Amino acid sequence: MTSGRRVEGHGGRLAAEVLREHGVDVVFTLSGGHLFVLYDGCVQVGIDLVDTRHEQTAAFAAEGFAKVTGRPGCAALTAGPGVTNGVSAIASARLAGSPLVVLGGRAPQGRWGRGSLQELDHVPIVASVTKSAVTATPGAGIVAAVDGALRAARTPHRGPTFVDMPLDAFGPAAVDVPPFDAASARGADPEPDAIARVAAMVAAAKRPVLVVGGDVYWAGAGEELRAFVERAEVPVFANGLGRGVLAADHRLAFSRARGVALKGADLVVVAGTPLDFRLAFGSFGDARVVHLADTATEIGAHAEPAEAIGADLRVTFAALADAVAATNGERKEHERAVETLRAEEQRVREGERARLESGATPIVPSRVYGELRALLDRDAIVIGDGGDFVSYAGKYVDTYVAGSFLDPGPYGCLGTGPGYALGAARGRPGRQIVLMLGDGAAGFALGDFDTLVRHQVDVTIVVGNNGIWGLEKHPMQALFGYDVVADLRPETRYDRVMESLGGHGELVREPNELRPALTRAFATPGPSLVNVLTDPADAYPRSSNLA
Repeated sequence: MTSGRRVEGHGGRLAAEVLREHGVDVVFTLSGGHLFVLYDGCVQVGIDLVDTRHEQTAAFAAEGFAKVTGRPGCAALTAGPGVTNGVSAIASARLAGSPLVVLGGRAPQGRWGRGSLQELDHVPIVASVTKSAVTATPGAGIVAAVDGALRAARTPHRGPTFVDMPLDAFGPAAVDVPPFDAASARGADPEPDAIARVAAMVAAAKRPVLVVGGDVYWAGAGEELRAFVERAEVPVFANGLGRGVLAADHRLAFSRARGVALKGADLVVVAGTPLDFRLAFGSFGDARVVHLADTATEIGAHAEPAEAIGADLRVTFAALADAVAATNGERKEHERAVETLRAEEQRVREGERARLESGATPIVPSRVYGELRALLDRDAIVIGDGGDFVSYAGKYVDTYVAGSFLDPGPYGCLGTGPGYALGAARGRPGRQIVLMLGDGAAGFALGDFDTLVRHQVDVTIVVGNNGIWGLEKHPMQALFGYDVVADLRPETRYDRVMESLGGHGELVREPNELRPALTRAFATPGPSLVNVLTDPADAYPRSSNLA
């Protein structure tokens, strides 16, 4: 590694200089004395510090920033409970493959460390949910630890990293901060023979289907993906952060015909997402399966794909596009399959209209989305934090721009929403931001409504308020004939909570009140909350096997 800029200062300044070298310009945190020296370093080098009311929100904000920008997010969590409060967010980033760097404050390791306030060895706690977890040593050690964490977080397969920063590692030193070139963080090149085999399988298939996940987004492979599917004439479905990599109105982008497509496919190519419960664990009847992952370690070991490539996904799709074009075969059967799926897509969308326009009282969640869709900008960032209510977001909201649909992901952790909204506002200022929040999920980060007000985050929050844990109540009733611990207080006034904290809030009881309330919320600067009382009898239809 070539030597870089010579920097002199305390350990907090050294760490901040490394962050700046990697393009990090904001750190999300909750104030703690173990981090004061790091804060001073950030102030010296011009890195913004954005504070929250709970450490989990700081970590989720850093991940949300990463999700909307494609760049690494950074959170600083103080010692002991500060770090442990962030573990769920770190685990969520691990399962989502999000490049997140967490800097943890820590009591001194020397003779004065024993018996110190909040003394705890964090590394063993977070090791299982991070790509790397290390304790920094003074001087060159703190530079190497932070630089290594950032490189690991943004190198496929991406994910969270952790650096413990003891107070006695913050001593003054003069150290070289190594330069960083983003090209050094990409994955391996695919094997040409494997590319040729996959291209041949796609060309030979009659009804191929491509499923795209978040790792395609992280790889920045949107243009290469589009070139491949247009040359191969392959329909595309998306999971999670894969949404918008191919715009929802592209002629080969589908969402409503997924079941029909996968049931009738003779080849399913899964790219940038694991073969998990969302994809029937890689079993699609008689269809052959190709798994394209960003590293060999992410290829589904429990499944038996006909072909698998673990390599940089941008390079992989560029090579596949060229290889498919070189086959010079006609795509008549592919085109017919696409036409069949387009007809199914239109049929399902037409059938949704009645629920999207429903005048039923209590309000059904689908009506909320029917009104919302007409008000969303093309590049609106939509955040889902909840169970049943947010499942409707995944169904009805179309995504046109990559990095614009943020959901809890395969970890399914609630409480992501306020942090994601904060991170999105910092990462994409000026964009329309909408947080769809279940009333159960609201309880996990309600205090950070204050954070959104203090930082004047221009976000519209829509609470689907049915007074129950819908994701648990309805299945338990179906399984046992009764339910327990699945009820919340009916008609809780989340709108008044937002108002009391300085934001804008409204309560909606009737369907015809929805559009005016949403319009006012979007027009009001800062955080607005529309509290919609929805039908507790409405249950999102589910067929996924969770385990």
